[in-house]
Amino acid sequence: MSRVAAIDCGTNSIRLLVADANPETGELVDLERRMTIVRLGQGVDRTGRLAPEALERTFAACREYAQVIKEYGAERLRFVATSASRDAENRDEFVRGVVDILGVEPEVITGDQEAEFSFTGATKELTGRDHLDRPFLVVDIGGGSTEFVVGDDHVRAARSVDVGCVRMTERHLVRDGVVSDPPGEAQIAAIRADIDAALDLVEETVPLREARTLVGLAGSVTTVSAIAQELPEYDSARIHHSRVPHDRVREITRALLHSTHAERATIPSMHPGRVDVIGAGSLVLLAIMDRIGADEVVVSEHDILDGIAWSVA
Repeated sequence: MSRVAAIDCGTNSIRLLVADANPETGELVDLERRMTIVRLGQGVDRTGRLAPEALERTFAACREYAQVIKEYGAERLRFVATSASRDAENRDEFVRGVVDILGVEPEVITGDQEAEFSFTGATKELTGRDHLDRPFLVVDIGGGSTEFVVGDDHVRAARSVDVGCVRMTERHLVRDGVVSDPPGEAQIAAIRADIDAALDLVEETVPLREARTLVGLAGSVTTVSAIAQELPEYDSARIHHSRVPHDRVREITRALLHSTHAERATIPSMHPGRVDVIGAGSLVLLAIMDRIGADEVVVSEHDILDGIAWSVA
């Protein structure tokens, strides 16, 4: 067993996994798993730059994670940065801050690399489950982008597109710095049009409709699962490998898009940082299910973070 640490810094959240890994048995034992909403991608779609306050929130989380990594004595750390820091003009400022705090340089990976990690993390446990038909379509709905990967035991095709819950919210639902509460039908239609156009691009290179099992990753999907199960609080154990039928996703998406901030905030399993972006995130999931005719989505709590940890091990 080797003790490793992995950090996934996305557009909306930054997450840490410290785990003991045994590559020979395929066993990854969690020691610590944390998530902090930092909104690193705040305003990037509009300004092309990382906001000073977003950088400071991210660096504060990095300082907290550095202490955790030190306490557990992880032997190796890999820090992967995704969509927001790919797009930003001032990404060097972000890189310098991470190096100063954690001693490693963040790897600003491509969308294809991001998809590869997501697929490994999501399917390593599923490949031995004979009741799940292959090929898998793994969909990682992030804040700034969504990754699509089709594969069996290995990746066959992958693509990343710039459609995510934060990007869609900021592009279509924010007026004068305020999120529409609730959004109008024209705004919802504009988001759906962007998503459908992105799916057209994905289908140019990824055979989405050949997939037999849809596996959904990241906070938008796990939150939809928590709502579907009417959980009294967010419960990773009950969410991991849960299944949400297509009709239930449609019902939840409609409810989220037609509710106010205050109404969404009362959902017991809702993270405060997702209240304003969950409507757009759930709409991305619904559009994907509509496109491929999926009867259900298999929800995984294991995703790019686990794939990063495996790459270190």
